[in-house]
Amino acid sequence: MSNKRIVVTGIGASSPIGGTAPESWEALLAGASGTSTLEYDWVEKYSLPVTFAAQAKVRPDTVLERPVAKRLDPSSQFALVAAMEAWADAGSPEVEPERLGIDFATGIGGLWTLLDAWDTLREKGPRRVLPMTVPMLMPNAAAGNLSLHFGARAYARTVASACASSTESLVNAVEHLRAGLADVVIAGGTESVIHPITISSFASMQALSRRNDSPETASRPASIDRDGFVMGEGAGVLILETEEHAKARGAKIYAAVVGGGVTADSYHITANDPEGTGAARAVHLALSAAGRSVDEVTHVNAHATSTPVGDPNEYVALHSVFGDRIDEIPVSATKASTGHLLGGTGALEAIFTVLALRDRVAPPTINLTEQDPAVPFRLSGQPMPLGAGDQLAISNSFGFGGHNAVVAFESV
Repeated sequence: MSNKRIVVTGIGASSPIGGTAPESWEALLAGASGTSTLEYDWVEKYSLPVTFAAQAKVRPDTVLERPVAKRLDPSSQFALVAAMEAWADAGSPEVEPERLGIDFATGIGGLWTLLDAWDTLREKGPRRVLPMTVPMLMPNAAAGNLSLHFGARAYARTVASACASSTESLVNAVEHLRAGLADVVIAGGTESVIHPITISSFASMQALSRRNDSPETASRPASIDRDGFVMGEGAGVLILETEEHAKARGAKIYAAVVGGGVTADSYHITANDPEGTGAARAVHLALSAAGRSVDEVTHVNAHATSTPVGDPNEYVALHSVFGDRIDEIPVSATKASTGHLLGGTGALEAIFTVLALRDRVAPPTINLTEQDPAVPFRLSGQPMPLGAGDQLAISNSFGFGGHNAVVAFESV
């Protein structure tokens, strides 16, 4: 494995607070909330205990041409919209198809397609089930369709590691670029599963906030009165390439991706390790891969889902890495604004981390009322300046199954 320097040259996002990456960033800095009450008849039909979510600001089927959208599950629609934005932002690089790779991710895949097809089968019979059902519902559909759209023939790989998925895809992309498997990689993740099944399941396990009377304030990481996460949807995409390739084509560079770490807790299928051992090791691996020390980190985008157990466990993990210095590092818990995009969340938060380094500002954490003494991160309801010098940041993602993924970025 070489030590090739890997850089970010394009970003794209479709999120609950913006239809593009710049719109999402602007809304995040302004303290927006993407959470609202769900206006669907199925909420009342099934007497759902949670009646809100962080829906995408712009529906992807309003962006894509109708024939294209009809062939894609919403999760793949989001992926394509965000990837098209990122590719254009990168200057639509000219690269041989065999040197262009896809590292993509989802936590669940084409849930809407699967369950709509099941309804059709039950109500209308097998002859009415669409022939494209399997190609639309399969978890690798987003990666496959991006490969088709952009002519990427180096590879098209899919990660499915729950809420760590798209951060893991970024780590994989860095490793694949350093291994020489591609010159440019389209990396990221997507999710679109705001559905009665998932809401009911997450609610049954007491994971979702139940602030039905105040949805916009429901996601409140580190607040002492937090009561669960808010489900979100959308996609984030980053164009990664070797610095040599980027400079040769005169590309603008947002930041460098300097390392990543992936570990497993082997503790519980849904709960993370309360001692944070696996999460801490992922941070150490990311910084070791970057050749940087814990003392150099100047910003953290925390996983911070707003669950009663998850938030303090992340603090325990980071305190074991940074010691008391973690109380001084500007931390952002951006799920307070966007909700939790599950398999898409790591890519979106990686984009926010990259933009934080570019603009030298840590985005605000909204809805922070009384901070929990067990989660004493340095959070702020207002943007926090990071200073003018070199910046090194990490973005954390942890998922069901005990998956931990951390990616490290530095300013340029």
